[in-house]
Amino acid sequence: MTFLTIVSIIAGLMFGIGAIAAVYRIIRGPSILDRALATDVLLAIAICALGAEMAINRHTDTLVVLLVLAMFAVVGSISIARFMAKQDAS
Repeated sequence: MTFLTIVSIIAGLMFGIGAIAAVYRIIRGPSILDRALATDVLLAIAICALGAEMAINRHTDTLVVLLVLAMFAVVGSISIARFMAKQDAS
């Protein structure tokens, strides 16, 4: 087993544990803001996992997917913030 394989396994485990924790918060979150934050964290984990996979395998095939996920994360955060601002003003 090479050093890169060990690092890949450890990184995968860390991303997996983080994703499980984020999904738990999405399911059990007491408020919509907790769920929105957990969704942002889950998207960030997916982006980081794709970036790590691209770096480990030395390719850029999934770069478009990474950029689309980043776009969805930004648009989702902005839309939830605007929705909550309108809800607070009412």
